[in-house]
Amino acid sequence: MLIVLGFCFGSFDNALTWRLRELSKPKKQRVASVAELSIAKGRSMCPNCQHTLAWYDLVPVVSWLSVAGRCRYCHMPIAVQYPLVELATAGLFVLSYHYWPLPIEGSQLAAFVIWLLLLIGLMALLVYDLRWMLLPNKLVYPLTGLAAASALIGMASAVDPAKAALSTFLAVVVGSGLFYVLFQVSDGKWIGGGDVKLGWIFGLVVAAPLSSFLVIFIAALLGSLVAVPLLATKRLKKTSVIPFGPFLIIGTVVVQLFGAAMLAWYQRIFLSI
Repeated sequence: MLIVLGFCFGSFDNALTWRLRELSKPKKQRVASVAELSIAKGRSMCPNCQHTLAWYDLVPVVSWLSVAGRCRYCHMPIAVQYPLVELATAGLFVLSYHYWPLPIEGSQLAAFVIWLLLLIGLMALLVYDLRWMLLPNKLVYPLTGLAAASALIGMASAVDPAKAALSTFLAVVVGSGLFYVLFQVSDGKWIGGGDVKLGWIFGLVVAAPLSSFLVIFIAALLGSLVAVPLLATKRLKKTSVIPFGPFLIIGTVVVQLFGAAMLAWYQRIFLSI
């Protein structure tokens, strides 16, 4: 069931990001009307020729493979992003179920459902930032609300709600505060304003200052692993800019599912001396 839902919501993310991008353009530059681009009412269409898609064009992964990655109507290439996002979302749904840190019952069932909704939005943010170097508020603000709901569930179910609230507050301070300082000091050249807002989200989700530091560490490590080889092969210039949001999102997922085990391992190996 989770696999099917993951495929469907991955397909939804592909449509969502493209429609949000089109709606952000001036009216004269849009490929369709506001009604046709509506998330709720608009029919699915080819991003190249805007032909309305039939149901058999919308089967996740399978439809893309059946037409060899080309539109059935205009024969233009359809980006490999589409099946990859569908596969990734389905994989994350299943991975989350198997590695959720607590039994999925009671308040944790609500927390898990909110987490799946967060994954849908975070995947859309990741795609949008990768393609257009921007974390749009139309995605960030709803995700902040979901993250706040997740944090409230954590506080309400904690043994010491006041301590949990303080931990969550410090996690947000670490996540967003550090980026805010970097944003102000560099006048937005080192870090984007969207990353500051993303700090709210992952701080509320991981709900502990050490976990926020771990998200940032993982993101920085992944960013370096990507950037250094590209710089070494001159596929990336020193003046080039790469989006940091996707790395933060990956770090958030890793810490949410495996952070407690990672921190326990670190403390056992390095702090037990």
